[in-house]
Amino acid sequence: MRHWRHATAVVAALALGVTGCGRDDGGPGAGGPSAGGAVAEGKATGEITVWAMGAEGEKLKALADDFTRENPAAKVTVTAFPFDAAHDKLATAIAGRQTPDVSMMGSTWMGEFAKTGALDPTPAGLFDQAAFFPGAWDTTVVDGTAYGVPWYVETRLIYHRTDLAAKAGVGKPANWQELTAFAKGLKESGGAKWGISLQPGGTGAWQSFLPFAWQAGADVLADGKFTLDTPQMRTALEYYASFFRQGLAPSQVAPGAQESGFVSGDIGAFVSGPWHMSILREQGGAALEGKWDVAPMPREKAGTSFIGGADLVVYRDTDNRDTAWKFVRYLTSPAAQQKLYDLVGSLPAVTATWQSGKLADDPLLKAFGAQLADAKSPPAMATWEQVADVIDDGIERVVRGVTDPATATREMQAKASAIGTGS
Repeated sequence: MRHWRHATAVVAALALGVTGCGRDDGGPGAGGPSAGGAVAEGKATGEITVWAMGAEGEKLKALADDFTRENPAAKVTVTAFPFDAAHDKLATAIAGRQTPDVSMMGSTWMGEFAKTGALDPTPAGLFDQAAFFPGAWDTTVVDGTAYGVPWYVETRLIYHRTDLAAKAGVGKPANWQELTAFAKGLKESGGAKWGISLQPGGTGAWQSFLPFAWQAGADVLADGKFTLDTPQMRTALEYYASFFRQGLAPSQVAPGAQESGFVSGDIGAFVSGPWHMSILREQGGAALEGKWDVAPMPREKAGTSFIGGADLVVYRDTDNRDTAWKFVRYLTSPAAQQKLYDLVGSLPAVTATWQSGKLADDPLLKAFGAQLADAKSPPAMATWEQVADVIDDGIERVVRGVTDPATATREMQAKASAIGTGS
């Protein structure tokens, strides 16, 4: 999930809107515990429409062509559009019951869209859950029912300047104490202006902060109730803010400044996903080659990182359910997962794809693959975007010294509880 953040006003009324159009609220598509019905055996036939976003959407036709070569009686029509338009386009389509047969969906949107009743539950027995990274599969599950399958994934590691670390005499940090010492060393002895760059607040800061919360043993939700005001959450927020309080992390980073600062050596480390590998190679060129690496997230009670990416869903209004699910099954086969990586660099959600080729041999990619074994997403809920805003605001208030962690977590708990989960 490359920062899937969009307005959610349209979704707020979707549950009522689609119910008014006559959806069966009691069926599994409305979040019931049962899995979807079986898919017929044999080749796919007939036509389906598929919506997808970004580079993956632009290259999806190549995979669709492979599918139709294997299933000559089937036709797949792909519509690609930008990420920025995705959320509202899907929301509008659901409200008007003009959905495609299949679509790509941001992993943190699953809760809100599943609650509308528009998604078909994943057919029982069609997919092997164990074939996917556990954290990725969890993004598809809403109230105990899977509504789709993971397509591609990403997670976060610590990018760092190895030349500055060598100068400072610090190695890859294994825990929180070592991460603080690592950032101090990069700044005080390595020559960096800032030891590490972390998001100080604002939209999407939760993606940077929640891994530290999970590492401390905290979580967002337990037994259907918010758990934002706990000692573990306060510990995580205090630790996160300590990098700013000690002057190890900048309190403001302009767009693009993190990359340029890392290339110049002003920023010694930052936390991000696999897309930054190509950015650093492009911006740093030969001068940066061999001077940076990635490290796993530090381990306290856990060493958990964030998992994002995109899932594939089938809509309940499809006229060709069997072929829709067969296409989804094809896209999550190891061969198709490998081709998607070759086409656009999206990391496979199916673990078997990591056993050969560049994914198995490249040490940087292997590091991301290893971290994916301990990565998770926030709980799937209809109101996640609103709750995320509350967390973002709490992070920023503590980082900027406006309030203390105890007050911030208490306020986060109260505001999130007032919003609810949308269940």
